[in-house]
Amino acid sequence: MPGTMSIPRTGPKLSAGVLTADLTRLGDELTILRGTGCWAHVDVMDGSFCPQLTVGPGFVAAVAAAGVPVDAHLLVDEPRRLLPDIVAAGPAVVTVHAEATRHPHRTLQELTALAAARPAPVLRGVAISPGTPVAAVEPLLELTDLVLVLAVDPGWPGQPPAANTRRRVAAVRHLAAEVGRPVIVGVDGGVTMANAAEIAGWGADVVVSGSAIYDGRDPAGNLDRMLDRLSMTPERSTDDQQRPEREDRGPAHPDEDHPDRGGGP
Repeated sequence: MPGTMSIPRTGPKLSAGVLTADLTRLGDELTILRGTGCWAHVDVMDGSFCPQLTVGPGFVAAVAAAGVPVDAHLLVDEPRRLLPDIVAAGPAVVTVHAEATRHPHRTLQELTALAAARPAPVLRGVAISPGTPVAAVEPLLELTDLVLVLAVDPGWPGQPPAANTRRRVAAVRHLAAEVGRPVIVGVDGGVTMANAAEIAGWGADVVVSGSAIYDGRDPAGNLDRMLDRLSMTPERSTDDQQRPEREDRGPAHPDEDHPDRGGGP
């Protein structure tokens, strides 16, 4: 089956942004993800938190029904109003933005309750945009399984990753270690074939990429190539792990290949 890997790979998990797939043949497009361990990343946008208006719980349910774990990224204002329907749609991961509500702690409490009531496990995520201090997630860590560090401002396609993203990934790790709360750390935005290995080397557990895979030409081949690049993760230095405050220059060649053009970050 296309996309099913027989050779074990190391490196971070890939969450493939499916909104850049051919939605007129969504079932076929999702086939390449089955058996790979990848997630299907779905950007749910309301046209308010960020400019685009995309999909909702029905689309999340359709992807989940295809047998691929869904990584639902809610780029919506006041996400509490959508949480019951989103969780009921069957995703494996639900991520809300720290900036999207006046009450992020209450939002994650409600997500926790909804997740506990579902038979299948749900990972609870909190995302932060490039302009949001990493410290914003500290009060939320006890209710969080995943912290998604956006490398671009959500809703404006074609951006290269922000130069401080590597430092912010390390800062999240440092903060979580300080409070004794291990979390999954993800990077979302601007990931291309050209910079995927370097971004994987920033220490993320999950990397999100959309149009680098679903480019309308060779999704199955692109998926293989992306997984190969993520498995070429360079060793993280001791300095990267212990000195999160160090400024980083970002990707060596941010303009090489096209920046990710997914519907979201």
